Amino acid sequence: MRTTFVDTTAALLDDDPRTALVLADISASAFAPAARRHPDRVLNVGIREQLMIGVAGGLALTGLRPIVHSYATFLVDRAYEQIKLDLGHQGVGAVLVSIGGSYDGSREGRTHMSPGDVALFDSLGEGWRVHAPGHPDEVPPLLRAAARDDDRVYLRLTERRNGAGYPDADRLRVLRRGGEQAPLVVAVGPTLDATLAATRGRDVTVAYTHTPRPFDTAGLRALAGTEVVLVEPYLAGTSAAVIGRALADRPHRLLALGVGDTELRRYGDPEDHERWHGLDAAGLRRSLDAFLA
Repeated sequence: MRTTFVDTTAALLDDDPRTALVLADISASAFAPAARRHPDRVLNVGIREQLMIGVAGGLALTGLRPIVHSYATFLVDRAYEQIKLDLGHQGVGAVLVSIGGSYDGSREGRTHMSPGDVALFDSLGEGWRVHAPGHPDEVPPLLRAAARDDDRVYLRLTERRNGAGYPDADRLRVLRRGGEQAPLVVAVGPTLDATLAATRGRDVTVAYTHTPRPFDTAGLRALAGTEVVLVEPYLAGTSAAVIGRALADRPHRLLALGVGDTELRRYGDPEDHERWHGLDAAGLRRSLDAFLA
């Protein structure tokens, strides 16, 4: 996904004079050719993530469309106040593109993990569009669409990926349909393959989206029965309130699965963290079976 992002952004810089890119050293070498071609619109502020957001807000005020990029923990956690003030409070937009996901950077320790990034955007109120693609093919159309607009967009990239991409899955896309009263399992972004494996042979409907904000509540209401299972690649329960509000007039049970809120204090590989958080196929199956028993 990161390579696809670099290639697409470089093409946008070439094709659209409104596009700008703001970096804080991360991926600067990958964007060096684009910086040589567009030195006035590719800005590297050094290891100053808060300044990176402030610069983006200033560029947006001049009419440019800034794309801002770093690890999620630096782009969102560290610069949260600047996102709130320099973008939200000023009423301007930008495209924030993160890498690292929840635990892609687990080998670097807790400083490079950000499972709570989408929840932080929820705390800023309405106005943010959030994409969590599950395959590299989903990245270019999402990024190009975001670059054409003026609103506030968060594009969450990760090394985790599904076997196939569904670029049109901004709405809930049904990939496996169960019976009339079958539980609904919603997989967000790179959790899809594990979810499909965990539900194989079970009478459930599996729907997929790479756009959790705004959540496709109309699609949810059309598909949901009594039981809903939500599988997200970030903090467990991040979208629980959204689903609760959408189904407030219906009796339902919700199981919200995702990254646990307890710090594991272990390094390991991303695959280890996926297993420890119960987001691999075996862990999801155990949770589903216990909930639906």
